[in-house]
Amino acid sequence: MSNNRAFGKPGTEPKWNSSAKSGVGTALNRESEVWFTVSHGILNELFFPKVDTGCVRDMGLLVADGKDFFSEEKRHTDSQISYVEDGVPAFEIINTCQKGIYKIKKQIIADPKRNCVLQKISFDLTQNDDSGDYKIYALLAPHINNGGWGNTAWTRDGVLYAQKDDVTLVMLASLPFSATSVGYVGVSDAWQDISEHKKMTWQFDRAEDGNVAICGEINATQHTEFQIAIAFADSPDAALALAQQSLSENFDDLQKQYVAEWSAWHKAHPQPQLPKKALPKLWKTSLAAILSHQSTRYAGAFIASLSIPWGFSKNDEDYGGYHLVWPRDLVETAGSLLAANAHSEALDVLHFLQKTQLPDGHWLQNMWLDGTPYWGGVQLDETAFPILLLGMLIENKVLTKKDIAPYQDMVHRAANYLLQNGPASQQDRWEENAGYSPFTLAAEIASLLAAADILDAISTRKSSKTQYLREIADCWNDSIERWCYVSNTELSQEIGVNGYYVRIAPMNVNDTPTLDDDLIVVKNLASGSTTAAKNIVSPDALALVRFGLRAADDARMLDTVKVIDAKLKVTTPSGDSWYRYNNDGYGEHEDGSPFDGTGKGRLWPLMTGERAHYEIALGNFESAAKLLADLTAFANEGGMISEQIWDSPDLPDRELFFGRPSGSAMPLVWAHGEYVKLCRSLQDKAIFDMPAATKKRYLQEKTTALHALWRFDDAVASVPKGKIIRIESNEPFTLHWSANDWKTTQDSVCLPSDFQTYYFDIPTANMATTNTIIFTFRWQKNDRWEGKNFEIQIF
Repeated sequence: MSNNRAFGKPGTEPKWNSSAKSGVGTALNRESEVWFTVSHGILNELFFPKVDTGCVRDMGLLVADGKDFFSEEKRHTDSQISYVEDGVPAFEIINTCQKGIYKIKKQIIADPKRNCVLQKISFDLTQNDDSGDYKIYALLAPHINNGGWGNTAWTRDGVLYAQKDDVTLVMLASLPFSATSVGYVGVSDAWQDISEHKKMTWQFDRAEDGNVAICGEINATQHTEFQIAIAFADSPDAALALAQQSLSENFDDLQKQYVAEWSAWHKAHPQPQLPKKALPKLWKTSLAAILSHQSTRYAGAFIASLSIPWGFSKNDEDYGGYHLVWPRDLVETAGSLLAANAHSEALDVLHFLQKTQLPDGHWLQNMWLDGTPYWGGVQLDETAFPILLLGMLIENKVLTKKDIAPYQDMVHRAANYLLQNGPASQQDRWEENAGYSPFTLAAEIASLLAAADILDAISTRKSSKTQYLREIADCWNDSIERWCYVSNTELSQEIGVNGYYVRIAPMNVNDTPTLDDDLIVVKNLASGSTTAAKNIVSPDALALVRFGLRAADDARMLDTVKVIDAKLKVTTPSGDSWYRYNNDGYGEHEDGSPFDGTGKGRLWPLMTGERAHYEIALGNFESAAKLLADLTAFANEGGMISEQIWDSPDLPDRELFFGRPSGSAMPLVWAHGEYVKLCRSLQDKAIFDMPAATKKRYLQEKTTALHALWRFDDAVASVPKGKIIRIESNEPFTLHWSANDWKTTQDSVCLPSDFQTYYFDIPTANMATTNTIIFTFRWQKNDRWEGKNFEIQIF
């Protein structure tokens, strides 16, 4: 090995790349375990051997003439991208030099047989120029195993290598590189050399343990055609062999196989039949984007996005990005697959969730593909969603009653966790605040009813445990307004409505909250920023309709929508969209600089889809179709739908344009899933993923609760006469109580619910409205008195 080593170790701090992907792709089989993204006309991040493991920051071409011309295609060209075939993530890219000197055409696929990404490239000088000795330089920045630090690069016999831990990358060209070099980024890498000298003057053989880059030179002619293979394996020899094998095969033949696999899948899952004005233009693109985020090693696992929000500003400490599995996003994804009749893929998601459920019944906030936790929060909707997925699989006849017995334990443990820990959640679906969120409540209540139906279907006889689930669901459902609805506020007076559902109510809400004094800390704003809970609204309230708990034309919903539109809706040049909530801080700063823990919330395309589903519930199908068109218009040139949309005047220097994608995650699988479900819902003229149980119980039968539930975290102070007071705890107890100011007392032993909760019911039908129930607890486990009395007034 040569001692011609690069200087400048370890290089500048590594950063990830732009999250603005214009395309994502992978082979639709399990032989190839590479994933790629495209952005700004070049290959962006590459992933191997799992979809959650980034290994390349970017790979693009430089062009120089050895004298005074230097050009980088990702910065100095105008780029056009198209699909080889509709819905097939094989891309054709044309990059035209802004000075009119050259044009680069590329075709990009993953080798369907190997762990290799292939590019077929043609380079053309667009003007006869004999004065320059033009050369093309293929420059690649490894970020193996989700990090830029700790990479080692070397070159040998015209082959470029990079390695970290147990992964080796090889870059090889069909036209042998005429020169190669490796170096430390920002100091001795080829970009520094060629941008300054207009040619490669440094030819370093090795750069160890740092932030490195590799580069190969190709002599350019008036018309130059070549291929570049980027292969991955567990050793240098194996990676080289894969690259050589890929280049030895005919690119067009490999592309045909790649395209055929995707085309066959789409043929089996045709798009819905919709009127032309509501044509689902992104149906195939969205499904391809969704499927390009699935794991080959862990069936049913889909990461949230092949991007890191504002990745160009993030270092190795942000290695997770959105390359993680969120159970909520995963079930939303499974729902879209069901909407496309992709039954086997949706069933795989259920199996993955079954395997990753924690012993106590809940699921992690998010995780790597192998189930390793990333963040440690608890979001109760993520425990509810897997139950709802099983219910959807049954409703769509993917599973029959004979099939569901293996899921009994999963459902029972999940329901038990919800009963013990709900309904208030440690975090809402935006992973920010604790309390009573309409979205989380809707998912929890729907899941308890779904669990009851599932357990009934498994059992040969009617079970008291399923009746208990329905009774608690009814109690929670009847309490939604007590927890989350406000009236006669300054905001309601401003908009001219009676009241509205708040975004989230803090954990201390009790019997008849006004929320006047309840403040919540708004995340992502300056430290200590608090706002009155009654002043914050969110489209999350639409979940009460989406999950079948409230009618779309309920006066409280109609008023809430008026407030949401007044405070959160923005009409952009691309269409209508909504913020997550007012005062949100998750987005770029006012000047367009990246979110860095604080910022200003921007518009969310998936909210457009959620609002369209509300319009479907109202029967406003034309409005829903218009919103589908808006959601389509939010997509970028490659059909990718972003997490957020820029909501302010254009900032061209930051690539931010009003009504176009911001610097957050793109694509967001959840947003594409919402698009697919919206297409199906429009075809069906009904919300596709509305649970049948809630629709029947609350919208059709209009069931109300027989019980009024008292728990330590929701100690109701008064109950209307006729209700059955249910005293509930997670520990067994004897209730010492009186209905006549301790003149007489009763000691009542609690009943077990079969869900590790315990309760005792006190009927009030024969009590006077002047009665007050006074009670305390003797805990059975250690024969200990609570030492405090509690009261409930009958009115």
